[in-house]
Amino acid sequence: MIESEDQRVLKPTYRVIAEPRLRYLIPLVIACGFFMENLDSTILATSIPQMAASLGENPLRLNVAITSYLLSLAVFIPISGWVADRFGARSVFCTAIGVFTFGSALCGLATSLPMLVLTRILQGLGGAMMTPVGRLIMLRSFPKSELVTAMSYVTLPALVGPAIGPLVGGFLTTYMNWRWIFYINIPIGLLGIALAYRFAENFRSSAVSRFDFVGFALCGIGLAAAELALENAGRRAIPGAAEAAIVAVSALSLAAYVYYARRAPDPAVDLTLFRVKTFRIAVIGGGICRTGLGAIPFLLPLMLQVPFGLSAFQSGSLTFVLAIGSMVMKSTSPPLLRAFGFRTLLLGNAALVGLLTMALALVRAETPHWLLIVGLLVFGFFRSLQFTCMNTLAYSDLTDTTISKGSSIASVGQQLSQSFGVAIGATILAVLTGNTGTPSIGEFTPAFIAVGLLPLISIAFFVRLSAEDGSQVSGHHPAKT
Repeated sequence: MIESEDQRVLKPTYRVIAEPRLRYLIPLVIACGFFMENLDSTILATSIPQMAASLGENPLRLNVAITSYLLSLAVFIPISGWVADRFGARSVFCTAIGVFTFGSALCGLATSLPMLVLTRILQGLGGAMMTPVGRLIMLRSFPKSELVTAMSYVTLPALVGPAIGPLVGGFLTTYMNWRWIFYINIPIGLLGIALAYRFAENFRSSAVSRFDFVGFALCGIGLAAAELALENAGRRAIPGAAEAAIVAVSALSLAAYVYYARRAPDPAVDLTLFRVKTFRIAVIGGGICRTGLGAIPFLLPLMLQVPFGLSAFQSGSLTFVLAIGSMVMKSTSPPLLRAFGFRTLLLGNAALVGLLTMALALVRAETPHWLLIVGLLVFGFFRSLQFTCMNTLAYSDLTDTTISKGSSIASVGQQLSQSFGVAIGATILAVLTGNTGTPSIGEFTPAFIAVGLLPLISIAFFVRLSAEDGSQVSGHHPAKT
C-alpha cells in the first residue's frame, strides 16, 4: 500500500500482512487517541466541585464546560471524513491529537470559566477529528477478514476510558490537583503522535469533492442543537420554553439538511449510505442499543455515590470492573463471530445485555461487593462484545470510496446515542426526585429498567439480518440446507 511519502493511495494489499507487528502497533496508535477522548468524557464530572471553588464559580455553572466540549464534537465530526480524504488520514490524525493535547494543556492553565469553555471547544475540535479518522485508519489498514480482531482492540479504550474516568479523576483531584485531569493527556498525546507518524499510513482519496459549506452549516446547527438539548434534558439548567426552542431548531435544521442532501451532488453527510442494509442496521439498531448501554457510566457511579454513600474513588474502583470484563472479551470476539455470525450474536447478546442492565435495579447498599464485582465483570464482557459486533458490522459492506463518509456518520450516531442514554437516565431521575434533587435507590430502579429495555428494542433491527450478512468480516459461513 506504499505509493509516496506525501500521498498514499489505497490498494488491495496491506502492510499488516507483510509486517505482522503492525497488527498490534496500529491498534495501539489509534487506542491512544480513543483513550484520551473517552477518558475525557467522564473524568471531568468528579472534579467539578474543586474546579468551581478554584475558578470562583457556582458548581452548577461548570456544566457548560462539559456541554461546550460535546457541542464542538457534534459540529465537527461530520466533516472528519472529508478532511481525512483531502489532507491524508495520518496527517489529520496527528494534527487532531496535537490540537486535543494542546487544548488539554490550556484547560489545565484556565483561570476563569470563559477561558475553560474556549479551551474545551478547542479540545472538542481535536476530539471530533481524532476518533472517526482513527477508525478510518483502522478500516483501511486491515483486510476485512481481520477487522473483527483489530476492532476489538480499538473498542477497548472506548470502554476503559469511561470506566476509569471517575477513578482517575477522583484520585487526581483528591491527592494532587484538578488541573492534572487535563495535564494527564499531554504524555499520552505526545506518544500517540510519535506512534502514528511512525506506523500509520497517510491514506487519502484520489478524488475529493468540493467542501459542502451549506450542508456543513445545516448539519452542524442541527447536531449541535440536538446535543445541547440532550445534554440539558433532566438537568433543568434552562427553561422549558428554551429547551423546546432548541429541539425545534435541531429538528428544522436536520429536516432541511435531509431535503438538501437529496439534491446536492456531494453532501457533507452522505445519507445514501443508509441504503446499505448492514450499515443501516448497525447505525440505527446499534444506536438504540448503545443508548441503553451508554447510560450505565452515568447511572451506576451516581447510584454508588449518592444513595449508597461510597466515595468517588470507591465507586470508580467498582465500576472499573466493567473495563476488566472488556479486556477479557478482546480475544474471544473473533472465534465467537466465526462460530455464530453477526445475526445470532447480536440478537442473543442484545437480549442478554438488556437483562443484565435491568438486573442492576436489584442492587442494594447491602449487596455484597464480591457479588456486584462478579456481575459487573460478566456485564463488561458482553457489553464490550456487543459494541465490537455493532462497530464492525457497520463497515462490513462499505467500499473503499464510501468508508470515510461511513466512519463520520457512525461516529455521529455513537456520540448522539451515548448522550441520549445519559439524558434518559438523568430525566427519569429528575422527574422522580421532584424538588428534592437527591435521588434515592427507589428512583434508580425504574431508570435501570427503562434503559435496559432499549437493547431489547434493538432486537427488532438485528432480526432483519440474514445469516450471511457480514460473513466476509466475521468469517461465519452457515451450512447450506
